[in-house]
Amino acid sequence: MNVPLLDLKAQYATIRDDVRRVMDEVCDSQYFILGPQVEALEKEVAAYSGCAHGIGVASGTDALLVALMALDIQAGDEVVTTPYSFFATAGAIARLGAKPVFVDIDPRTYNLNANLLDRAITARTRAVLPVHLYGQCADMDAILEIAGRHNLPVIEDAAQAIGAECPVRKITDQSPVSGLRSLVSRRAGSLGVMGCFSFFPSKNLGGFGDGGMVVTNDAALAERVRVLRVHGSHPKYYHKFIGGNFRLDALQAAVLRVKLKHLDAWTAKRQQHAAFYDHALSTMEGAAPAAPKAIWSATGDPHFHIYNQYVIRTPQRDKLQAALKAAHIGTEIYYPVPLHLQECFAPLGYRAGALPVAEAAARETLALPIYPELSADQLQYVVDRIQDFCESEQ
Repeated sequence: MNVPLLDLKAQYATIRDDVRRVMDEVCDSQYFILGPQVEALEKEVAAYSGCAHGIGVASGTDALLVALMALDIQAGDEVVTTPYSFFATAGAIARLGAKPVFVDIDPRTYNLNANLLDRAITARTRAVLPVHLYGQCADMDAILEIAGRHNLPVIEDAAQAIGAECPVRKITDQSPVSGLRSLVSRRAGSLGVMGCFSFFPSKNLGGFGDGGMVVTNDAALAERVRVLRVHGSHPKYYHKFIGGNFRLDALQAAVLRVKLKHLDAWTAKRQQHAAFYDHALSTMEGAAPAAPKAIWSATGDPHFHIYNQYVIRTPQRDKLQAALKAAHIGTEIYYPVPLHLQECFAPLGYRAGALPVAEAAARETLALPIYPELSADQLQYVVDRIQDFCESEQ
């Protein structure tokens, strides 16, 4: 049996006619840059995420970059973030001349450890940039409370987490009020001052190329992002500040609008597959790899996890990956080198051992197939091969 890590052809087969129809409509209109399709997608994604405004941009990386630019992050500023994420999280900070300050991750969830956040904040800190890794929100209730005490804006890197939810206390000016009775569930992107999404093809909501979006409930920030994405031009050819070419094109927007209608159903399938893996791994004989734990709120309810990835962990990660490859099962390592140990960030002065939880995760984690179109037989095949490996290592 063959089980790829991701099978986009299987998804496309179910929506092909609708996608071709809207692409033809865009081609017939010859309106390729921004325009009605982009505006419609912006409204739909903003509403889906519980936000008032959406601004389509060219990629998830550009979403992070333009959000930081909108807050006027500059050279010499510090932005606190996680070392365990895709490179764009810290790369966007560094591109502006600012310094990424890395906080180790929670050993249960692999998201930024909120218990370590306070001590990382200095007089030069200008923002906090948590990542909702694998499709599960970071501990935003605690992060927002700490950031609020320091009067710092929070930008959410929600590239892997569209539709994910977590319980937080009611937010006024981004600062949670006290009292558990005020806990509410909010979607990724609506928690900080801005949220950043990626529509890279492998994402739960993926386009036919690069794409991204910034969402916010702040009208002034939304307008600033809109101007920044067109070289800081408003009106056209008049530039009050320097922006960039961060525009989302109409073909991507049209495809994403078709896919957005299916997103909840696709998420439900991913959650079903994850539940199957959870049960199989927990009852497996031998040294079964472990999956990250869900965060539990004060009300006892887990965060709403959308499973952009399903990740397991074992000290024998590389041997397991080789065994699964031999069995024609696709896997991926997210991420083999934590950001603080990347060569380009050597001038920051981090050394091996500085952030031990992230470093251990980089050595031991492995993503399994989790896409919605997986069959029951394929899921069972993956589990059986993991069981075979565990037994062979006893």
